[in-house]
Amino acid sequence: MSESARRGASTTAERSEASIGELLGEVSRDFSTLLRQEAELAKAELREEARSAGSVGAMFGGAALAGLLALFFLSCAVWWGLSNVMDQGWAALIVTVIWALIGGILFSRARSRMRTIRPLPRTKQTAQEIPNAVRGR
Repeated sequence: MSESARRGASTTAERSEASIGELLGEVSRDFSTLLRQEAELAKAELREEARSAGSVGAMFGGAALAGLLALFFLSCAVWWGLSNVMDQGWAALIVTVIWALIGGILFSRARSRMRTIRPLPRTKQTAQEIPNAVRGR
């Protein structure tokens, strides 16, 4: 008989001779270890997602800055174009009102969509399955 087979047989013999209290203690330790590992997995997933979101956020920030500059110069061009037909003050006011309307619409849509976001880690599903696994389901 090989060494590993002898060890497996001795472990099985030891378990069959263990008391119910010892077995419950072992199950409790294993369950505690499982919960700790699930918590560590959730933390690792959140850290990874935060790093990824940070780099994507920086890219969006750069794109937003470039877009803002483009819109600024476009607004100046529209203002100067309108000032050929009317007073400069009125042309600037018209461009400002247009941008205020666009900003209000975008803010309203963003606020309504923000209410639907519910970010949860992927380990939520496995954490919910633990009680069922303990019950034997």
